[in-house]
Amino acid sequence: MRNILIIGAGKSCSYLIKYLLDHSKTEKLHITIGDLNVDNAKKLVGDHPNTEVIHLDVFNSESRIAAVKNADIVVSMLPARFHIEVAKDCITYKKNMVTASYVSKEMQALDEDAKANNLIFMNEIGVDPGIDHMSAMHVIDRIRDKGGKIILFESFTGGLVAPESDNNLWNYKFTWNPRNVVVAGQGGAAKFLQENKFKYIPYNRLFRRTEFLDVEGYGRFEGYANRDSLKYQEVYGLEHIKTLYRGTIRRVGFSRAWNVFVQLGMTDDSYTIEDSANMSYRDFVNSFLPYSPTDSVELKFRHALKIDQDDIVWDKFMELDIFSSEKMVELNQATPAQILQKILMDSWTLDPDDKDMIVMYHKFGYELEGKKHQIDATMVTLGKDQTYTAMSKTVGLPVAIATLAILNGKIKTPGVQIPITKEVYTPILKELEAYDVVFKEYEVPYLGYNTLNI
Repeated sequence: MRNILIIGAGKSCSYLIKYLLDHSKTEKLHITIGDLNVDNAKKLVGDHPNTEVIHLDVFNSESRIAAVKNADIVVSMLPARFHIEVAKDCITYKKNMVTASYVSKEMQALDEDAKANNLIFMNEIGVDPGIDHMSAMHVIDRIRDKGGKIILFESFTGGLVAPESDNNLWNYKFTWNPRNVVVAGQGGAAKFLQENKFKYIPYNRLFRRTEFLDVEGYGRFEGYANRDSLKYQEVYGLEHIKTLYRGTIRRVGFSRAWNVFVQLGMTDDSYTIEDSANMSYRDFVNSFLPYSPTDSVELKFRHALKIDQDDIVWDKFMELDIFSSEKMVELNQATPAQILQKILMDSWTLDPDDKDMIVMYHKFGYELEGKKHQIDATMVTLGKDQTYTAMSKTVGLPVAIATLAILNGKIKTPGVQIPITKEVYTPILKELEAYDVVFKEYEVPYLGYNTLNI
C-alpha cells in the first residue's frame, strides 16, 4: 500500500477524500488524515478499511515529522500560512507535496532544494487558483500552437449560491470564508491592463466599476476587479498582451449595494468599536451617521447615501434587518468588519438544504493571420449538499487528481510549481470533465476596449 498523508480535513476536503478512497483499492492507497479536530475526517471516511484518522497538531514537530516520514506523498489542506513547516519536512525526508494555496515567498524559496531532491511541490491546484490556471493555459497554448498572438485575457471566478437556493434580494450567501468576502478588495488599488494602459481602481471606487457577464442557462452576472490582475502576466507568458484583467463574480446589483457598506466605513478592519458588545445593530449603523435630534437612523442612512425609499437597494438593506434595535452585536472590542460579518451571517448563512455554485468565465482575444478573434469559455458547477459542495468539488478534485498523478509518475517535472504546463493540466482537465467540471467555449466577435481604434 502507498500512503497518502492529508493534513487538514476542513470543508474543502470532502471530494478530495472521496476521490482517493474510491481509487484506494485499484491504486493500492492507504489514506492517513491528520487534523486537530478529527470529527469531520471520521465522518468523511466512515468505516472505510484503507484509512486512518490521526490527531495531528502541525506545530508539534515530533508528531508532524513522524506523519510525514511515513507518507509517500503529502497533501497539505491547512491554511496557507501553515504550509511552510510541512514543506520543510518534505524536503528533509524527500516527499512530494501538494497544496491548493498560493505560492508564498517562503515556499518559492524551497524551489532549488525541491529540484535538487527531484521533488514535486505542486501548489495552486484548487479552483481559484487552480482550475483557472489550467483552463486558461489550455486555451492560450492552443492559440499559440496554431500561430496566434494573445492580445486580451480576462478571467472571472465566483463562489455563489445555486439558483434553487437563491432566495434573498442580494442573490448571495456565504459559501466559503465570510471574512474574506467582507474585506475583499482592501489593501491597495486594483491594478490591471486595458489596451496597453495601466489602470487602477482605488478601494473606494472598486464596487462601482463592474462589467457584465452572461452565462448560458444561468443569466447575467457582474465582475469587479481583483487587486492585482498582473500577478500572472509573466507566468502565463503574456508580457506583450494589451488587456489583462482578473475579477470576482457576483450577481448583478450586489456590488452597487455592497458599495454602501464601503462608503460608510463598515468594512474597515483597522480599528475597534468602543463598547461594541452592548451595541444593537441599529446603534452600529448609527455610529457611522451624523447626529440629528429629529431624523431617524433610516432617514439619515438614505440621505447620506442618496438612496430613494423605492430603490431596490434600500430593500436589500431592510432585508438584512440592520436597523434592528433588538438584535445585539455581542462582540467585544470588534472591528467594523467583524460586526458587519456577524450581521450578514444572520441572513447569508447557507440553510441545511441550500446548495452552492462555482462560476468561472474566461475571455481570450487573439490575432491570427491578420484577423482578430475571441473565445469565451464558461464553467458552472453546482453543489450536491452541505458536505459535497461545489467549492469542495472544484478545490478537492484537482488536488486529488494531481496527487495520484504525481504518485504514479505521470507528472514528473520537479520544483515548486503551479499547474500551467501541458504535462499537468491536460490529464487533470480531461478527468475533471467526468465529474461535470466542464468548460463550454464560444467563438464570439472580438470587440476589445478600443473599437474606435483611438
